[in-house]
Amino acid sequence: MIEYEYSFKVKSLIPYINYCKENNFEKIEESSQTRVLYTNENKILARITTSTINGKKSTVLNFKDDNNSKEILKISRESIPLEIKNNDMAAIMSILDILGYSKYKTLIRKRIIYKKNDVTFELDNYTKPESMQVIAIEGDKSKVDKIYNELKNKFNLI
Repeated sequence: MIEYEYSFKVKSLIPYINYCKENNFEKIEESSQTRVLYTNENKILARITTSTINGKKSTVLNFKDDNNSKEILKISRESIPLEIKNNDMAAIMSILDILGYSKYKTLIRKRIIYKKNDVTFELDNYTKPESMQVIAIEGDKSKVDKIYNELKNKFNLI
């Protein structure tokens, strides 16, 4: 599937949380996540993400186009996540190894997800690899463009 997403750093998540609440976005999830990224020469990231929601852990593997550009708008292919059970990790690591993947970096963050119709907000508070706060808005192109432009004007985004 193709992901259409605006992603940008902010000084605080609070104004965007308030925006979501004021515009009737539904809070879908709040989690702690550790995401380990693996790269190979094919420019496709392998991502193993462990999420903890209300004390319950789950781990998934998915793949995404490797796009390290500084562009705010990114259009990328992204696979459907595959749930990893505890006893599957050795097999997953063996598969990544044979496909030439090597560990790239680890991300640690708290994530809040809001959703309304065909638009999803992902609000991330990273502690690793660095302390930063990032907003991602993804979904239907026309709706996402409209919301991003509204936020751009409201919050003087670049």
